[in-house]
Amino acid sequence: MSILSLIIKREFIAKVRNKSFIVMTFLSPLLFVGMALLVGYIASMSKDSVTQIAVHDESGLLISEFKSDKKTEYTNLSAMPFSIAKDTASKNYEGLIYIPKVVAIQDLKDKVEYISEDSPSMEFINRVEFIVDTKITQNNLEVLGFDPAKIEEAKGDSSLKLSKFSGEESLKGLNEIKVAIGGLAGYLIMMFIIIYGNFVMRSVIEEKTSRIIEIIISSVKPYQLMMGKIIGNSLAGILQFFIWAIVGALLFFIASTFLGGQIGASSSVSPEMMDAATGSVDKMAKIQMYLNEIWNLPLATMSIAFLIYFIGGYFLYSSMYAAIGAAVDSETDSQQFLLPILMPLMLGVYIGFFTVINDPHGTIATVFSMIPFTSPIVMLMRIPFGVPLWQLAVSVVLLFGTFIFVVWFAAKIYRIGILMYGKKPSWKELYKWMRYSN
Repeated sequence: MSILSLIIKREFIAKVRNKSFIVMTFLSPLLFVGMALLVGYIASMSKDSVTQIAVHDESGLLISEFKSDKKTEYTNLSAMPFSIAKDTASKNYEGLIYIPKVVAIQDLKDKVEYISEDSPSMEFINRVEFIVDTKITQNNLEVLGFDPAKIEEAKGDSSLKLSKFSGEESLKGLNEIKVAIGGLAGYLIMMFIIIYGNFVMRSVIEEKTSRIIEIIISSVKPYQLMMGKIIGNSLAGILQFFIWAIVGALLFFIASTFLGGQIGASSSVSPEMMDAATGSVDKMAKIQMYLNEIWNLPLATMSIAFLIYFIGGYFLYSSMYAAIGAAVDSETDSQQFLLPILMPLMLGVYIGFFTVINDPHGTIATVFSMIPFTSPIVMLMRIPFGVPLWQLAVSVVLLFGTFIFVVWFAAKIYRIGILMYGKKPSWKELYKWMRYSN
């Protein structure tokens, strides 16, 4: 046990003293904040830009339907000959909507043309098609003797009210918020597994290629060396996440304090601002309700489960990463073995986002939250919806039981592969190593 402790300590100290580890530990939160501010700034810039579109309507049937808004400004060039309008639009506008002269408005369904050097977005195409379709529909209704205005007035505009059996009001989009929270936790685990699993693999490859491993292995059992690397790197990762949480909390506190001070410092408020504030009372109440719903989630269970699946998932996959590192001589040779490891992780993300959101307690979501190779992601996405305790217990037992089983096989590959040089192993070769007896 003392030898294992020494290996864990060595791996942990080597990792936390690495310059890249130190820089990324304290720089990553700032990079995330910077990226968020940059995205917000770019989004605000895109809101200010208005797309200039020219319209040449020879029929005179649709020009009145193209009304400018905050995103798009339409300019009528119908008074010009088409050739001149086309030339003008090519120089001064994003594109030209050409509406030819037709006998009946129904003929416009496949005659309207958009001319531009760049392909338009699907949103713009759908908007133009909607304008044309609406005008044709109104004309068809008039031909049939119906009043389009009265039909529009007769249309209903319902809003489904959500509530719980206890009588409390529920909120729309709450499932999406739950999936987003669980998805974030699962995504963090997946990234941790990939990043630190690669660290374990590289560490094994470096020691193997430098032949230091031949000295180490003379006094340490391969199993102890492999477990020491896995645990040492996991402790470094937990420390990094802990520092990120502290730095993130400090940045959030500073930002909220700064914004609060800015709001409190405003001594004069314009009538326009008062109107906007009054109009946003309902929105603030909704936000408060969403925050209350998030607070009512099983946060303690989610936190404990995150730590458990964090450790179990990392140990499970890192043992395979360590075995691959021992089997190959370079990182390039490891690529053929990494895809089978990454596939379950990607499958877990796919199942989580496309199945859990629609049916969190369905058969597919439940089964994949039990399978050890996908449970660290899928189960964390199910927990916000409420998961029976027995399912959590079974999932955790299967996860750690599979880890023990996998690490036993991985140790066999590690024991033989760590001293093998100059030969690229195949899957058949790895299978033979696993069959060797101790």
